[in-house]
Amino acid sequence: MAKLSHLDAEGKARMVDVTAKDVTERVATARGAIFMRQETLALILEKKVEKGDVFSVARVAGIMAAKKTSELIPMCHPLNLTSIAVDLTAEKNPPRVEIAATVRVSGKTGVEMEAMTAAAIAGLTIYDMCKAVDREMTLGEIRLVQKSGGKSGTFVRKD
Repeated sequence: MAKLSHLDAEGKARMVDVTAKDVTERVATARGAIFMRQETLALILEKKVEKGDVFSVARVAGIMAAKKTSELIPMCHPLNLTSIAVDLTAEKNPPRVEIAATVRVSGKTGVEMEAMTAAAIAGLTIYDMCKAVDREMTLGEIRLVQKSGGKSGTFVRKD
């Protein structure tokens, strides 16, 4: 079983020392979804949400969140991200917005947390923009679906 890298020999939390690691291209993609009423999805697609263009704002929020991940999650290293893409896709059955966030860096540590943070914040932004008409929206299924680069190599989620 893999050892937890954020704990020292005495079990105390620590930031992992990546000084000796090689710089490699690292990519991670996370996905999530926000489920809503059909009427809410229609308002989004027709651009009739009072707060503005939901997809544009959620995309920018996800990008900003990826860049701020090390400020939000204590043991994450600040990274000089080279690319962030947040894709939003409306699905009608069940009514939802599928969220995919892909983050890239040339660095010594991966970008899994940045991708998951981007997906989560994009979803939360959709909730915030639409809550006046649908407080029962549900954000979930935030998960890493793929990562590559670094010593641990490639991971692809099987489900």
